[in-house]
Amino acid sequence: MNRLHNGDFLLTWEHDDATVRAVLDTAAALEELARGGVSCKVFETGLGVSIFRDNSTRTRYAFRSGCNLLGLMTEELDESSSQIAHGETVRETAAMLGFLTEVVGIRDDMFLGEGDKYQREVAAALDESHKEGVLMQRPAVINLQSDLDHPTQSMADLAHLVEVFGGIENLKGKKLAMSWAHSPSYGKPLSVPQGVITLMTRFGMDVVLAYPPGYDLVGDTLETASRFAKASGGSFAVTDSMAAAFENADVVYPKSWAPAAVMRERTRILHSGEKDKLKELEREALASNARHTDWECTEAMMRGTKGGAARYMHCLPADVTDVSCAAGEVSKAVFEKARVDTYREAGHKPFIVAALILLTRFADPTEVVRRLAKDAKPRRAG
Repeated sequence: MNRLHNGDFLLTWEHDDATVRAVLDTAAALEELARGGVSCKVFETGLGVSIFRDNSTRTRYAFRSGCNLLGLMTEELDESSSQIAHGETVRETAAMLGFLTEVVGIRDDMFLGEGDKYQREVAAALDESHKEGVLMQRPAVINLQSDLDHPTQSMADLAHLVEVFGGIENLKGKKLAMSWAHSPSYGKPLSVPQGVITLMTRFGMDVVLAYPPGYDLVGDTLETASRFAKASGGSFAVTDSMAAAFENADVVYPKSWAPAAVMRERTRILHSGEKDKLKELEREALASNARHTDWECTEAMMRGTKGGAARYMHCLPADVTDVSCAAGEVSKAVFEKARVDTYREAGHKPFIVAALILLTRFADPTEVVRRLAKDAKPRRAG
């Protein structure tokens, strides 16, 4: 039973384990076909429309690649050059970009309390236009990162771990350290760590979340991670020590984020129109970060992991000490050793995107994939 058909994918924790597994299995099948030179084109026409309200490299091109793999043309809405700049409402924008569109991917992650809300407003507007007969079909809305979750990233991370450990069942009992790390920049979203702790706990992993005092995540996500860990036979713990989190870990994920309180204040400033206070907030946040430069994934820190050889993961781009910054999340030596593997980790994302499109648009995606494999049309002519 495909529970995603004619639906959206906004938060991983809104969907059951069977649905998450279906996404992983579909992505793996599509990746195997593509690597085997088989065409995965299932659309003759149609659009994949994206809205990026924040900068992006990997997710932007993963969305385009995933759409193109299935045969969809892509278009990115530039809000600055659209009628949104002249006051066009979300309802109007959604209706107009919904024409002959199969999927709308949205990244809106910069303001806590706003991104997920905006994605749901777009989804509701598409619902209305479809029900009123304006749109021939109701496009699926896929979260390409919100203030709460980054599902295409966390599921690509999960796909990578499944590949590394030889099956999803082998994740049970493996320890993953999701740790804050120092960054010389401010305002990094909470969605990656929240996505990781709420997804990996579902499959029996022992997840430890580490951050300095004051760098809290959204409370609901910690409660969700605890609930999933209890149900799966895994565990979830929080510590204020990076070293403690790394101890005997199989996987480490050192990633900076802004404190939830700082992100809430940014949103308050946005609504109040007090833009002059943003610079003050930034100065305070950077000063706070500077007090924790020792939260760095170094070779010494890695020696405390299981056999001194834990798998390093990152959503990229990482703040690499003496490469992209003077003092960052990870040392040059640790990152260079893991660099190509982080590319493999990111390489699953186009197939996760494609899988989400396939599952939301087709009632029987398994049959669609079987037909692709049976027909085995080449991806390249000649």
